[in-house]
Amino acid sequence: MGMTLQPHRFRTRHALLVLLALVSLIGSACSDNESGSGGDRTDRKANESTKESSGSKDADKTTETAGKPLARYAGFTSETYDNPDSWLCRPDKEDICDSGLDATVVDADGTMQIETWKANPDAPIDCFYVYPTISRDPTKFSDMNASEDEEGAAVVNQAARLGSACRVFAPIYRQRTLAGLANVLSGGGEAGTTTTTKPGAPNEDSPYADVLEAWKSYMAHDNGGRGVVVIGHSQGAGLLKQLLQEEVDPNEDVRDVFVAGYLAGTSVMVPDGKLTGGDFNELELCDDEDYDECIVTWSTFRAGSPPGPNAFFGRPSNDGRPLRSGCVNPAKLAARAEMQAEPSPADSYFPARLNTSMVSGATGSGDTADGSNGTNDWVAPPTTPITTPFVTTPGLISVRCAAYGDYRYLEMRANADPGPRVDDITGDLDDKWGMHLQDVNIVMGDIVRLVKIQAAAHIAD
Repeated sequence: MGMTLQPHRFRTRHALLVLLALVSLIGSACSDNESGSGGDRTDRKANESTKESSGSKDADKTTETAGKPLARYAGFTSETYDNPDSWLCRPDKEDICDSGLDATVVDADGTMQIETWKANPDAPIDCFYVYPTISRDPTKFSDMNASEDEEGAAVVNQAARLGSACRVFAPIYRQRTLAGLANVLSGGGEAGTTTTTKPGAPNEDSPYADVLEAWKSYMAHDNGGRGVVVIGHSQGAGLLKQLLQEEVDPNEDVRDVFVAGYLAGTSVMVPDGKLTGGDFNELELCDDEDYDECIVTWSTFRAGSPPGPNAFFGRPSNDGRPLRSGCVNPAKLAARAEMQAEPSPADSYFPARLNTSMVSGATGSGDTADGSNGTNDWVAPPTTPITTPFVTTPGLISVRCAAYGDYRYLEMRANADPGPRVDDITGDLDDKWGMHLQDVNIVMGDIVRLVKIQAAAHIAD
């Protein structure tokens, strides 16, 4: 069957965005909740002053692998995921991850310059991405027809930029939709427990069964012994957490090709002050930029607006285990029990329109071919229009892992400046949700930088 990326279905209204924000959060809250400790380590952040030029991959590109698949996956076949059309992004097809990621650098003094982007055709490792709750299908579970403004928007905001560091694989899966989560939110049903049984019609088991099948197909036909990073947000991060628990953590051969996991907006539980021993037995929280085979996990709340008593994120274990949510700061990689005294500058990438997020469409506009809408919301009064789909804002946002009572989370602060650039970003929800919609955009550049460093460490091993 052909799984194709369908163009824009319908444009969201403000009320729908609010509902989308709330129910997408429930998707990650159903796994546990996270955020937490981070140590004050020496920041070895690489200087990424070299900007890359945009462009598409060659039309005749192929998926090259370094060797044979791991024995446990050899011979695995999938009617669905052996078909390239069942993937939003993969290196052997022209897709939404190939281009359209140029950004305008907006400095505090209002000056702007274009930062161009292109994928690295010689990327040494792979990235396997699972998107968050984003489908507006009216059914409880989505179909396999992805939308550019839904699943496509998520991958463009949260994973496509990684193409400068790794080959990006992003499967389409039958996720619990916004409508399905709204039903749970209103008391109409429970989230259920995922299993690996995949019946013909989508049900509670389908999201994880699909992701597991896609992973096995990737490992059987595309990995070939290459290092692999997994990255996901919200529902996607919860599914990847289960995948790591079942496929990676207990299996040394799979751990040998595992580089890192980036699990945003979900929970990875650890004993207080420890790097492992809660949700994982072997995989640790990343505590140094040269670590590999480790987990980076966080959930974001604004400084001055910490998690409330019923927050879904950052809370300690609620199942009787003496565990806390882990927090690893992507902008200054550290995860020890002590909190970071000072925030670190975040390398953020936001949609070109200020008051939008991934839930508004790929870059929040779509009124022009490049997604920028030809306006400038980031400088007041506006001067030169922004003509790129994204902006990056040096010095505007800083982050640190913080503690508030028993909660552990990534604390975000906006740094006001007397210059003409705006002094803040949007995306606040309430004390249950925090800045969930911006979890990945806030530190997207840091994730790319860390993946490059971890890839080098993995290869050196």
